Amino acid sequence: MLDTTNPNNYEYRTKHLEISILGGIKLNHLEALRVTLGINKIKSETKLRHNVDLYNDTQVEKLVRKVAERIEIGTSVVRETLQNLTSALEQYRIDQLNKEQEEGQLQIKILSSKEQQEATKFLKSKNLLQKTNELIGQSGVIGEETNRLLMYLIFTSRKTSNPLHCISLGSSGVGKTHLQSKVSELIPEEDKIEITVLSANAFYYFNRTELRNKLILIEDLDGAESVLYPLRELQSKKKITKTVVHKDTKGTTKTIHLTVEGPVSVSGCTTQESIYEDNSNRNFLLYIDESQEQDKKVMHYQRLLSAGKVNKDQECIAARFLRDVQRVLHPIKVINPYAEYLELPQSVFKPRRTNSHYLQFIEAITFYKQLQRSKKYDEQSGEEFIETTIDDIQEANDLIKEVLLRKSDILNGACRNFFEMLKGYLKANTQTTFTNKEIRHVLRINPSNQKRYMIQLQEAGLIQKAKGNKRNGYLYEIANYEEYSNTNQQIETLLTSTIKTLEVQYSS
Repeated sequence: MLDTTNPNNYEYRTKHLEISILGGIKLNHLEALRVTLGINKIKSETKLRHNVDLYNDTQVEKLVRKVAERIEIGTSVVRETLQNLTSALEQYRIDQLNKEQEEGQLQIKILSSKEQQEATKFLKSKNLLQKTNELIGQSGVIGEETNRLLMYLIFTSRKTSNPLHCISLGSSGVGKTHLQSKVSELIPEEDKIEITVLSANAFYYFNRTELRNKLILIEDLDGAESVLYPLRELQSKKKITKTVVHKDTKGTTKTIHLTVEGPVSVSGCTTQESIYEDNSNRNFLLYIDESQEQDKKVMHYQRLLSAGKVNKDQECIAARFLRDVQRVLHPIKVINPYAEYLELPQSVFKPRRTNSHYLQFIEAITFYKQLQRSKKYDEQSGEEFIETTIDDIQEANDLIKEVLLRKSDILNGACRNFFEMLKGYLKANTQTTFTNKEIRHVLRINPSNQKRYMIQLQEAGLIQKAKGNKRNGYLYEIANYEEYSNTNQQIETLLTSTIKTLEVQYSS
C-alpha cells in the first residue's frame, strides 16, 4: 500500500519489500516519473538507495537486477513490486492533479427556481434602468449615478457579439479603481478576469475560447502597457494570433499558431488620458466625479462605515441579486430598426468610431431589457432576434450625453476640469482677470499641471494674456466662456429633435 502522509517521504509496503520514495514526486512533467527510492527487505537493515525514472524500462531493468543481487531476493518479486509501485504513484499523481484543478476552478452558481423567478421578474419590471441604478447604489457604490450605470451596462455587453469597453479617468485618489472594483462585484466571478500585471505574451497562452464573452478588468493601465496591443486587437478584431517556433518530441522544429478568440469587454483605469489615445478611441471614457458634492457623499459614507452604521449584509444581498440578474441574461441578436435615422453632432471627434459606440450602447440597453421584448425570427435564416424601441434610444441618449460631450471637446478631461473650476471661481468672485499664482493657491493645483493646462488652453484660444510681461508676470483672461455650454446645447438639441422625429414618424 502507498502511504503519502509524509509529503517528503512516501512509503510503499508489500509482503516482501519496504520502499521509501524520498522527496515525494513532481506533479508536473507527466512524461517522466523520476524518483529516489530506498529499498530493503522486510525486517532487514540492508537498504539500497537509487535514483531512477520509472518510465524508463532500461533503467528499471538495471535496478531490478541490482536490488535482487544486493538484498538477495528474486528478480520477479522486485519487478512486480516496481510495476505495482509505478501504477500506484501514477494514479496518485493523476488524483492530485485532478484535485488541484477542481480547487482552482470557479464554482458556477446554478440559480434555484425561486432565484430565477425573482431575477426574471426584475428584468420584466418597468423603469428597469432606474431600479438597476438604485440597486447598484444599495450595493455600496456611492454617488457616480451616471458612471456606475454606464459601467454596469458596458460590463453587461460582454454577453453580446459586439461588447463595449471603458476607461475610467481622473486624478490620483479620486476613486477610479474603487468604482470599477465595486461595479465589477455585480458581475459573476466566472465571467470576469482581473489583471494587475501581465507579461507581453500572456494573452496568447490562454486557451482558444477561455476569454470568449469575458470581462477583463485592468486595475491600472500603467501596469499593463505590454499587453495594450493584443488588447486593442481583441477589441477590434475579436481575436489575436501569434506565430511561434516549437520543437516536437522528436526535435523537429515546427511553426505553430496560437489563437485566442473573443469577443471580450475590457475595462481599465488611468490618470494619463493622452498616453492611451489608441486605446481611448476604442473605449467609452468615464470621467470620475471630482466635485465637492461627491467628496461629501464619499466621506459621509466613510464615517458611517467607521461608526458601524452601514448595513453590509444589505449591500451583499443587492450585489448578489444583480449577479443573479446577469446569469438570467442570454445571448440574443439585437436589431435597431431606427438606426438609419440616428445622427451624431458634427462636433464629435472620430465620428465613425463614436457612431459605432453609440449604436452598440443602444443595443446593450435593448439586450439588458431582453425579457421585455417579444422574440422575432428572420424569415430567411430563422435566426432569433429582438428589436430596439424608441424608449431604449431615449434612455441611451440620457446616459451617453456626457460621453458625447467629452468626445466633442477639444480639451482632454483633466484640462477641461481645470478650466471649468477656473470659470466657476472667476464668476463667483466677479473677476475678469487672474494670475497663475492666484489660481494655484485657490484651486490648490500642482504648478507643473497648471502650466500644462494653461498652454493647452492658450493654444485652443480659450485663454489669452490681458496685460503684463515675462519679468513681472502676466494677467490672463478667459476668451470664451460659452464654448462648452454651446456644444452641450447642440448635442442636447440634436438628440431631442431625433427622438421627436422618430415619435412623429412611427406614431402615424
